[in-house]
Amino acid sequence: MTYATEQKIELQVQKGIRQAEDDLVIWIEDALNKTKYGDLEESQFRNLLRVSETTDSAEVIKNFIRYQVGRDRKWGRGEESLAERLIQDIDGNIKEVAQRVANSSKTDFKPIWLELIRRYLGYGFRHLTYLRKGE
Repeated sequence: MTYATEQKIELQVQKGIRQAEDDLVIWIEDALNKTKYGDLEESQFRNLLRVSETTDSAEVIKNFIRYQVGRDRKWGRGEESLAERLIQDIDGNIKEVAQRVANSSKTDFKPIWLELIRRYLGYGFRHLTYLRKGE
């Protein structure tokens, strides 16, 4: 593959990711606004964001969320919890967008999925900060 072809693919991928940003923001804000969770602190959400930035595995991210649920109730429990919604979005909406972007650019799906997850969680950290400071 030539350098020009690689650049073209990378530009297509970045364009697809940018086009998905509105959806990512809407999904995470909806999750934080409409699910049940306890007194979740920004630092706890930041820890989740850090995990997402230091792994190349969506499964590791979901594992960390489940670990947090096992530790305390701040992430919520059950079907209507924030934790469950995050995992559903990662495995559902975000994965679908990543597959679409990968298919249209004919490139590997996993790095796109991880980038979208990281952005989704980053926007979540911002919105949680707004919710906590805006009260």
